[in-house]
Amino acid sequence: MDLKEKLRILSDAAKYDVSCSSSGSRRKSVQGQLGSTENAGICHSFTPDGRCISLLKILMTNYCIYDCAYCINKRSNHVERAAFTVNEIVELTINFYRRNYIEGLFLSSAIIQNPNHTMEMLTQVVKKLRNEYHFGGYIHLKAIPGASEELIHEAGLYADRMSVNIELPSDASLKLLAPDKKKEEIFKPMKDIKQNQLMHLEERKKFKKAPVFVPGGQSTQLIIGATPDSDLNILSLSEKLYQKYSLKRVYYSAYTPVNKGKNLPDLISPPTLREHRLYQGDWLLRYYGFKANELLDEKHPHFDTYLDPKTSWALNNLHLFPIEVNKAPYHMLLRVPGIGVRGAQKIVSSRRLAPLQFDDLKKLGIVLKRAQYFITCNTKYYGIVDIDESKIRRILTPQTMLLEENNPYEQLSLFSLNFLPSSNLSLNQPLNKSTILLEDTPTALTGEL
Repeated sequence: MDLKEKLRILSDAAKYDVSCSSSGSRRKSVQGQLGSTENAGICHSFTPDGRCISLLKILMTNYCIYDCAYCINKRSNHVERAAFTVNEIVELTINFYRRNYIEGLFLSSAIIQNPNHTMEMLTQVVKKLRNEYHFGGYIHLKAIPGASEELIHEAGLYADRMSVNIELPSDASLKLLAPDKKKEEIFKPMKDIKQNQLMHLEERKKFKKAPVFVPGGQSTQLIIGATPDSDLNILSLSEKLYQKYSLKRVYYSAYTPVNKGKNLPDLISPPTLREHRLYQGDWLLRYYGFKANELLDEKHPHFDTYLDPKTSWALNNLHLFPIEVNKAPYHMLLRVPGIGVRGAQKIVSSRRLAPLQFDDLKKLGIVLKRAQYFITCNTKYYGIVDIDESKIRRILTPQTMLLEENNPYEQLSLFSLNFLPSSNLSLNQPLNKSTILLEDTPTALTGEL
């Protein structure tokens, strides 16, 4: 099989792995060295200055000794198989870089022979790129569960980032769909990577030229929708991974129904909206100070389909709102829908000089379409409906979703009697501006109808 055919097969086989990112690595360029990760990074990602950069993303091989039910490369599947040699991967990476096709390499592999053999070959690739070709570009390497601690350590000295894919969020799910894998074998490389990072960090404090170990940190991937695990279980696992192993990112991949089996769900399409909600919840864990058990609980183990997790949390805790933007502490501003990290920082900074007016908030980048229902500005409330959970939920739910079949809500209409401002109004009473403002609209609303 020629190299072009191998590349077609193994690049296509790698598309199901989404656990790649460029953040965190700053491998400096050295004279005589090929490539750099300075202010750059990885495939189909955006750098802080807005540039989109690319990466050669391939599997070393899709031959596999495991028979995981959800995987396209499982042992019992009749798919095209191929395997690169170490030299072929190195030559592809260098040639693609010289042609300006890529800025780095994302290298993973199915398990061939055994975990140690697979990890050893992956390590040979990165060692050859760094030592023989002096390649300074970004390298994201997959750590193989079950591989020895020595191989994980050696690989981490040459890679910018490593990832160990958990895939399934519970031990019961692993036993159901991936009986060849063991939970302990998956978490051990994560632990080894973290310990080595801490050890090398201490060495760098003492010796300036001590080697760097996985400067971009580690990440993992969870498959969403292949098992009955709830969003609460998945997000709780992510929270523990961030706390225990200092992961940079947990990636969520909506299950693509590539196989059929009695233990697999009968899906027509991947649950991408659920994946999106989990990413939003994950963002709240990492940057907004939320806990998993605040966003979800046993009574509500799944995220709201129609509203983002932050808005859903705010509506479920409406007793905490509205808050006064000129007095509220920073951590409460972060919990207001429509106010992000930068927005909260700008509010805290600006209000030191003078009290903020409602019009000032838009200039600070606050999404008032959502925030207006959860804040007051100089004691005035500017929402266009009362502080009522059902009314706010109705008005914040996207209109396209309101029109879906079997949806309990309706699209608001100026001409529908179902949405009269007050049930006390007579059908014969004329609807004029003063009637509507007195009955149902906030006192701060002064706009024309």
